[in-house]
Amino acid sequence: MQWTNKGSALLLAGALVALTGPLAAAGTPGHPRTPRAPAAAAPSAAQPAAGTAADPADPAEGPDPIDFAVVVDQSASLADKDLARETEAAGLLSQGEISERSRATVIGFSSSEKAGQSPVREVCELTVADAAGRERLSACVQLLNKRDAARMGPGTDFPAAIRQAVTRLGQKRAGGAAAKAPATPKVVFLLTDGKLDVSDSPEYGTDAANRQSNGERRLTEELARARAAGVQIWPLGFGTEIDRAALTAMAERGYRGACSDVPGSVPHMRVVGSSAELDKALQETFAAARCARISHGTAGKPPADLTVVIPPIATDGSLTVSKHDPKVRVTYYDPAGRKVPTRGEFDGSTFEVGGQDGPVEALRVKNPLPGRWRVHIEAPEGHRDREVAVRAIWQGMLRSDVTLDPASPRAGEEVTVSVRMQTRRGVTVTDPRQLADLAVAAELRGDGFAPVTFRLADDGRAPDRKAGDVRFTGTLTVPAGATGDLELTTRMSAPGVTSDRRPLHARVTQGTPLVTAGVVLDRATVHPGSTVRGTLDVTNNDAGPRALRLAVENQTPGAELSVSPATVTAPPGGSTRIPFTVTVGGGTPLGELGGRIAAMDPGDGERVLDDAFLEVLVVAPPTWWDRWWKAVVGGAAVLVLIGVFLVIQIMVRRRRRDLTGVTIELRADGRDLDRLTIGRGQSTRGSFAFAIDDMGGAPPTLHRARNGGGHLLRRTGTGQMLLRPRGGTQISLRPGEPAGLDAYEIVVRGGATGRNGRSGRSRTGSGSGYGSGTGSGFGMDDGSGFDTDDEFGTGGGFGFGTSGGSGSGFGTGGDSGFGTGGDSDFRSGGGGTDSRTGDGSGSRTGDGSGSRTGDGSGSRTRTDREGRIPRPRRFGRSWRPGRSGGTTGNPTTTGTGTGTGRGTGNGSGDGSGLSTGTGGTTAGDPDLF
Repeated sequence: MQWTNKGSALLLAGALVALTGPLAAAGTPGHPRTPRAPAAAAPSAAQPAAGTAADPADPAEGPDPIDFAVVVDQSASLADKDLARETEAAGLLSQGEISERSRATVIGFSSSEKAGQSPVREVCELTVADAAGRERLSACVQLLNKRDAARMGPGTDFPAAIRQAVTRLGQKRAGGAAAKAPATPKVVFLLTDGKLDVSDSPEYGTDAANRQSNGERRLTEELARARAAGVQIWPLGFGTEIDRAALTAMAERGYRGACSDVPGSVPHMRVVGSSAELDKALQETFAAARCARISHGTAGKPPADLTVVIPPIATDGSLTVSKHDPKVRVTYYDPAGRKVPTRGEFDGSTFEVGGQDGPVEALRVKNPLPGRWRVHIEAPEGHRDREVAVRAIWQGMLRSDVTLDPASPRAGEEVTVSVRMQTRRGVTVTDPRQLADLAVAAELRGDGFAPVTFRLADDGRAPDRKAGDVRFTGTLTVPAGATGDLELTTRMSAPGVTSDRRPLHARVTQGTPLVTAGVVLDRATVHPGSTVRGTLDVTNNDAGPRALRLAVENQTPGAELSVSPATVTAPPGGSTRIPFTVTVGGGTPLGELGGRIAAMDPGDGERVLDDAFLEVLVVAPPTWWDRWWKAVVGGAAVLVLIGVFLVIQIMVRRRRRDLTGVTIELRADGRDLDRLTIGRGQSTRGSFAFAIDDMGGAPPTLHRARNGGGHLLRRTGTGQMLLRPRGGTQISLRPGEPAGLDAYEIVVRGGATGRNGRSGRSRTGSGSGYGSGTGSGFGMDDGSGFDTDDEFGTGGGFGFGTSGGSGSGFGTGGDSGFGTGGDSDFRSGGGGTDSRTGDGSGSRTGDGSGSRTGDGSGSRTRTDREGRIPRPRRFGRSWRPGRSGGTTGNPTTTGTGTGTGRGTGNGSGDGSGLSTGTGGTTAGDPDLF
């Protein structure tokens, strides 16, 4: 197609321009545009309001750029592995640079000794280190590995290398930025393993001696040229053949400017033992030169997870990964454990990766999330033998939040300046450890006087209110010649920290002001949606009322703050105190709020009367658990206690109903026919089924009935014995008393229990009885107990026990007995004795006799035969408090011998005897809980 007239061509050109505009505004796909700061409300677009901070002169966000050259020794003295390490170190700088506005060039050098050779080889021209530029730098820096002996000689020509670097760094920036070029630091990083060697370079003279001398003179000249051009020289040597004096001279004779007042930021030389240390040393040197910091991370062979920490004050950084092998693949995770993109924005941060296809890779992060970052590395088989290391180079460009008191001073008046620091995310720095070695200075400029510089301190000495609160304070006197506008600029310097240099504008007050004000704000910790109270004290000496405005200045980005009322009226002729509130909106980010509340006078050109820092910490609102955890824990504890109590009650009730140890005696015509003792586990739910076998003419016997047949003996939860004959009606039984059953009588003995006690225990043999065990407790209830030898007693009783063996018990034999107290019992019979002590006493004589006194200690002697029988442990567990119950009964004891006892009763002499009594004591078994 051909355009046949000029009008058609102009039409096409107009269409292209129309399309180009919106496309250019949209930016390059995949590369986010630099966000613009929101426009602040101001009385004038051309002039910032007095007392407010102006926008930075350069609208670009991010760290200050630098122009730097990496100059790499390629002389013949270097082994191939040394050259490879130099190449990787050069790649670390080009990829790890944190500013996308910086420019970098990479130059190799050796010497020129014959025709066709050059002492320098510029492998990477001066390139802007943005996303595209870093990819170009990643590729071109690899050319350093290819040393061409035909084009470069074997010597070391420092003068030619420095001349080439200074010339390249002097190139003007594109886009009309040449006027600002002197303000951009220019730095040369020179890597070498040796010393000046131009002895075979014809351009330096006719013989070796003259050449070396001329080379040294030429080096001095090039260093002077570098100083004049504002180019810093940072030499880095490695190996054992280093000329330290020459490297020191290079650093000291170049430009001596520094990025800050921090020690170590002035150019100086450094030497390491070998090329293996180059990458770490060069990154540290680079960080010192551009006022950044290095965080060293971990190292490992793939596959592995490496970590590195970025501190809270970092606003810009790069995670550099020395892969050595381009086949290594890297994935990045932020401190919250989330995989982050390699390009684009995510959770307030901007990401941009470079060098993914090279031996060195770096992820540049703007507004990084502070904390421990994880770098996951993978590599295919055959590419996992090299150790990979991760580091972070970072810088914190802090914003200054400044107040001036008084806000509009008079000439000759002393003013107090206070400064707080905020990150770009708007987080106010409150931890002094993050700002170690920070130095803060301020400069006041204005009409009618020369600039005044003074220092601010955080040392707790007046006017600073508290040491270590990261609020720097200082005083100065406004020069007497000050007549109009004032501009206050603060400068912060610390390792890895720079300031944004935004000025605070104020205005000199002429004469005595008619209206003065003071703003006071409460310190508070609040939740989003809460309010903070403040007061405004106004003195209005004018003839009429004055309307004042309250506003939030320099507030944290993303904060939703509003002042109510926003406008107040000060009546004339006096002082007025006006309360106000600052509302913290629901969308306000958590953390320390930055900003100030300012009182301004619209009638006086928005003059700031006074302002005060916001000292507000925003925390997350309490959760349901935070509000009610005490009640929940308390209620849960009560429920647990109730549950434990119920479980114990159930266990106690089950034990009360247990028939273990109960003996059923079968009688007829006063003769004992058979006995059956209920064993452990045979009484299901307090019931025991038994039958009488009297078939076949044999003597009748008792046996356990299975499958639910037979007579049923049962004990209730209160300890009452019940008998339900087979096919008959349930009747109540009293232990020791006969009851009719078919053609026989049965007598139930043993296993007695009180309502709050335990079943009694039985023993057979000479001398019987028992006492309670160790523990503590108290109980009174119905109960009964018995002792064999055809002796049995019941009666009212009381028991009390404490740990260490106290309890209560009883013994019978020939008479009724009485005793209370701590685990006491004494009896003898059958050749054995058993004594225990208790608080009460009881006695009996006969085949066995029993007595008890004391409070719980016990001993026993036995015959040889008895001594071989181990004494059983009662219930297989430790003793606990005894509980006894009281009943009245008709205790009866029979036996051979003489029985005596306390109480009422008759005792017989030698032979059988009978003793009855109206009251005796019996103790229930100790509770085991």
